[in-house]
Amino acid sequence: MNERNGTAGSEGDEPEADAAGATGSDATGAELRLTVPDMDCASCAGKVEGALDRAGVLAVDTRPTTGVVVVTHDPAVLDADAIVAAVEGAGYAVADADADAVADDLWRSPRAIATAIGGVFLAVGLVLEWLLPGVNPVFATVGEGVGVVGPWEASGASIAYLLGIAAAAPPILRNGYYSLRGLSLDIDLLMSIGVVAALLIDLPFEAATLAVLFSTAELLERFSIDRARTSLRELMELSPDEAVVIRNGAEETVPTAAVAVGERLAVRPGERVPLDGVVREGSGAVDESPITGESVPAEKEPGDEVYAGSINEAGYLEVEATVPAEESTIAKVVELVEAADGEETRAERFVDRFAGVYTPLVVTAAIATIVLGTVFVGGPAETWFVRGLTLLVIACPCAFVISTPVSVVSGVTAAARNGVLIKGGEHLEAAGDVDAVAVDKTGTLTTGDLAVTDAVPLGGTDTDDLLARATALERRSEHPVAEAIVAYGEERDEIDAERDDADRDVTGFEALAGKGVRAEIDGVAHYAGNPSLFEDLGFDLGHAHVRTDGGVLERVAETSDTDGIDEPEPCEHGEYLDLAGETIPRLQAAGKTVVLVGTEERLEGVIAVADTVRPEAAWAVDRLHALGIERVVMLTGDNERTARAIGEAVGVDEVRAELLPEEKVDAVREIGAESDGGVAMVGDGINDAPALAAADVGIAMGAAGTDTALETADVALMADDLTRLPYVIDLSVRAGRTIRTNIGASLAVKALLAAGAPFGYVTVAMAVIVGDMGMSLGVTGNALRLGNVEPAEPPEATAPAETVE
Repeated sequence: MNERNGTAGSEGDEPEADAAGATGSDATGAELRLTVPDMDCASCAGKVEGALDRAGVLAVDTRPTTGVVVVTHDPAVLDADAIVAAVEGAGYAVADADADAVADDLWRSPRAIATAIGGVFLAVGLVLEWLLPGVNPVFATVGEGVGVVGPWEASGASIAYLLGIAAAAPPILRNGYYSLRGLSLDIDLLMSIGVVAALLIDLPFEAATLAVLFSTAELLERFSIDRARTSLRELMELSPDEAVVIRNGAEETVPTAAVAVGERLAVRPGERVPLDGVVREGSGAVDESPITGESVPAEKEPGDEVYAGSINEAGYLEVEATVPAEESTIAKVVELVEAADGEETRAERFVDRFAGVYTPLVVTAAIATIVLGTVFVGGPAETWFVRGLTLLVIACPCAFVISTPVSVVSGVTAAARNGVLIKGGEHLEAAGDVDAVAVDKTGTLTTGDLAVTDAVPLGGTDTDDLLARATALERRSEHPVAEAIVAYGEERDEIDAERDDADRDVTGFEALAGKGVRAEIDGVAHYAGNPSLFEDLGFDLGHAHVRTDGGVLERVAETSDTDGIDEPEPCEHGEYLDLAGETIPRLQAAGKTVVLVGTEERLEGVIAVADTVRPEAAWAVDRLHALGIERVVMLTGDNERTARAIGEAVGVDEVRAELLPEEKVDAVREIGAESDGGVAMVGDGINDAPALAAADVGIAMGAAGTDTALETADVALMADDLTRLPYVIDLSVRAGRTIRTNIGASLAVKALLAAGAPFGYVTVAMAVIVGDMGMSLGVTGNALRLGNVEPAEPPEATAPAETVE
């Protein structure tokens, strides 16, 4: 188990800029964000980082899967123009922030057109050389007898091949030049060497095949990368570029970046909310699925929060902006998703180490094949050169290098579309490895909203009077239990809250710490509190049977799944309740908090209050078990009885109760030490921050609009929805499986091709089409399947929450 320090993508709070626009600055330097569309692999990123290794550059964050470079620099030493020049000097054009072409535009790009022309000339040469040799004129033989290189035959076919090379090879040779200048042994340099060497020994067909097929392969790889980038672009497009602002009583359409905090925005039906804010006027149903993943529209009224990117489906809203555009929830989500490939996963580190050994090894094998084959085996030198050239193509590790980052971006973006923010591939990978989940109780397994579940009137007091007195007593208390009693009392039709204050003279209110409250109602001292308060008042609850004088036991929670408390046997003077031996223990065993109400002379009734279990909690725990999680442990500071009641209701494997915050941290560490794959901690991201940080993966609930949760957790469930927890595990497990499959398949194919090339079983075309183009498309397509993983829904997703029993 590991301790985490910091979060990736901390620059997410800075505004986006154009190609070379500074996005912000701090005490350590200015931050510059560059869009570099052609930087789409680890090798490309390495060349960009090498070009930026100079004085004035404080930090470089390259994100090849998304084509973004974030540079922290000292403006006094190095300005933005110099940084852009350095990147372009490495061979990578810097585009406007919104100029990254979508996949469809790729096929109309200059390189695509040049490659197509090269392909036509290659086809012409093949026809002349192999299908119609009779019409393939030979004009001359150039350079005969000049030495090692040549002679070169000038025929119709060879001229067609040369024209094909002239069309398709320049981008390869240009990139190869930059790689050589940067001392980077990458695919561009290897392919450049192959094309030039083939021309030198009069192998124009091989040179043209290499140039056209490799250029085609790069276009297809870029197409695949663009498909992955498109999903992120869709997230970016969720937030409108313009907003309708109400200024001086008139509506004005302005860019969202120009809206100041505190200004009012008009949002009509069908329009997206442009900025995070609070509804001030109007009401309506808002689809928040782009942010939270929740498919059911949320009803919004004055005082409710709304998020940028959500859709107003019905009703007119006036929203007061609470944050600038660059600090909206969706902007932070986009930035964190975009930065997901900024930190390497274990799989990426393995691939990088492997590629660092694999490429030099195969290049050495290619040279050895040419030299040793010619010298010791014999035969035409051209044959051994072609076999060595084939090994040079196979030496490119592109397919398995891109397999992991594309999988990470695909998985993280899919999660974001479903209301889950995974802050990097490292956390996506770690979540798939955990075999234990620690879950906080209040606000996670339960709603965190206390509610009255039982009212037991005593001593001739009826239910209405009991609740009226309890409401009057507790209204001045700030305790959550008191708030639940007041809320329920005010909801009952029989109780008029205004009448209570008017008709009942409540004076002398006093909070009794750890016990309850005291106040005088109509001049008589009344108390509401726990059983120990009334024992202090002299009531012998341990032996008393309280007569109800006809009062009845009343259940007030319709959603409860219990049969209620057993009613006592009737007797000559009415009914009796055994408070200490029957009623109170039974309520407490059901996970409820017991509040007694009465005077110093007599008890007037018992009220039970309980948290409600989330309707999806039991399903989520069961789903976690089905996904291979061996232990689900509930951690809470509540008393043992309540904790066990809730634990049994939701089906957790273990309950740890009465824990202080520091004890939760110890519990998480202990669970992690006992688990083979590590532990995930689920909490609210604020109160549980230490425990979240101690876990291998910290998962925060209800993070939308909550800066603390977004910053604290590795994974943030944007909605207050526990069904997304199994989805995180499911997606992460599938992502890990996809990454392993991609790496394994890539290595297997490369090994097979490398073994066959020295013996002539593999041609240059096969090496490019299968080993480079085919595998790159294969691993990318496999990775993009993660975008189809959707959250499973419980059988009764809309069922009401149930009271803990």
